[in-house]
Amino acid sequence: MQRVTRASVTVDGVVVGAIDRPGLVALVGVTPGDGPAQVELVSRKIAELRILRDERSAVDVGAPVLVVSQFTLYADTRKGRRPTWNAAAPGPVAEPLVDAVVAALRDRGLEVATGVFGADMAVELVNDGPVTIVLESAPA
Repeated sequence: MQRVTRASVTVDGVVVGAIDRPGLVALVGVTPGDGPAQVELVSRKIAELRILRDERSAVDVGAPVLVVSQFTLYADTRKGRRPTWNAAAPGPVAEPLVDAVVAALRDRGLEVATGVFGADMAVELVNDGPVTIVLESAPA
């Protein structure tokens, strides 16, 4: 998750999702074991984590969120020079969970823009701070 001043996603030369004021970009990766509990935890953290200016959350200030699915977050680079993505869930498993994160954020009253699942996306953002936070859905 990144705190941004603005961000957009373009597919085939067309902007498909954008936020034009300070908010968050959430790059969402899914593993095969993820389910409703992880959706709830991640969406709550995205909405309520106090990482915006003046220690405020997206819910506190009505900040927009751009959600982009990103299986490459689960790249395994421990061996060789070619990453593997065996830890990432396949599309039929991941897509409904990414959609559920978007729905959960909207249920919290947030404005949410998205990329296009599985598409070759160009993501542009201006990181504010810079602030980048890794959210894990598994218990520590």
